Amino acid sequence: MNWMDRFFDPVFIGSVLAGVAVFATVITVAAPMMQKDRLAGRLKAVADQREILRKRQMEELNKKANIRGQQVDFMKRAVDQLKLQNLLETPGIREKLNAAGFRGQGPVYAFLFFRFAMPLVLLALAAIYFFVISDDDGGGSFDKIVFTFGVGALGFYVPDLYVKNVASKRRESIMSAFPDALDLLLICVESGMSIEAAFGRVAGEVGSQSVELAEEFSLLTAELSYLPDRRQAYDNLSKRCGHPGVKAVSTALNQAEKYGTPLASALRVMALENRELRMQAAEQKAASLPAKLTVPMILFFLPPLFVIILGPAIMTIMSLK
Repeated sequence: MNWMDRFFDPVFIGSVLAGVAVFATVITVAAPMMQKDRLAGRLKAVADQREILRKRQMEELNKKANIRGQQVDFMKRAVDQLKLQNLLETPGIREKLNAAGFRGQGPVYAFLFFRFAMPLVLLALAAIYFFVISDDDGGGSFDKIVFTFGVGALGFYVPDLYVKNVASKRRESIMSAFPDALDLLLICVESGMSIEAAFGRVAGEVGSQSVELAEEFSLLTAELSYLPDRRQAYDNLSKRCGHPGVKAVSTALNQAEKYGTPLASALRVMALENRELRMQAAEQKAASLPAKLTVPMILFFLPPLFVIILGPAIMTIMSLK
C-alpha cells in the first residue's frame, strides 16, 4: 500500500482525527491553567500602586504631624511649666474653641500660649516703635509708656478676637447651607433611611457647599453611634453651631426621639423656618447697607463732587480778580 492509499485509508483518517481531538482536548483543558490571570495581575498592580501612594501620603502626613506635634508639645510644656492653665483659662473657652472648629486639648494649649505671648510681643513692638522708630517727642515719655502698656494689654484679647472671627465665619458658612441640608435630610428620612445614615449621607453631599457643615454632621453621626444618650448628641450640635436655627432643629429632633413623633414632618417644618431665617438675615443685611454707606459717601464721594461742581466757579471768580 503506497502513501496515497494510506492517506485515504479510513483507519488512518480516523486515527489522525482522534489524535487531533485528543490534542485539542488537552490544549483546551490545560490552556486556562497555563494562561496568566490578567485581571488578577491588573488588580495586583493597582493595589501595589495604591499602597505606594498610601505610603507617600502617610509620610507627608507624618512630617506635618511631627511639625504640629512639636509645636503643640512646645506650647504644652510652656503652659505647664508656667502654670498658665490656672492663671489664664476662663470659663467657656473650650466651647468657644469648639464653635470655631478647634477641637481637642492641643488648641486649648495653643490658645493659652498665645494669650500669654501676644501681650509680650505687642508690648515689645510698641516699645520699639515709640522709643526707637518714632521721633515725635511732643507727648513725652510718660505718654509713650502709657501707650506702650495699653498696646500690650490689647494683646491679651487678640486670641479671643481671632477665635470669635473664625467662629463667626464658620457659623455663616454652616447657616448658608443648613436649609438645603435639611431638605436633603428630609428626602433621606422619607426614603426609609435611619437618622444616622441620613446624616452621614447628607454630610457627603453637602461637603461641596459647606465643609464646616459636613464636618459637623459627620461628628453628629459619630456621636449618635457611641453616646449612650442620643439627645446629648443633638445638644452638642446646637452648642457647637451656636445658631437659633440649629438649636430649634436639635430641639425638634430631641422631641421626636422622646415622644416618637415622625421625623419627616419635624424636618419639613424646620427646613421652612430656616429658609425664612436665612431670608430675614439677608433682608436685615440689605436694610443696614444705607447706614454703612453713609461714612464712605461722606469721605470719598462728597469731596470730589464739591470739587467738580464748585471748582470751575472758584476758578472763574479768581480769574476776574
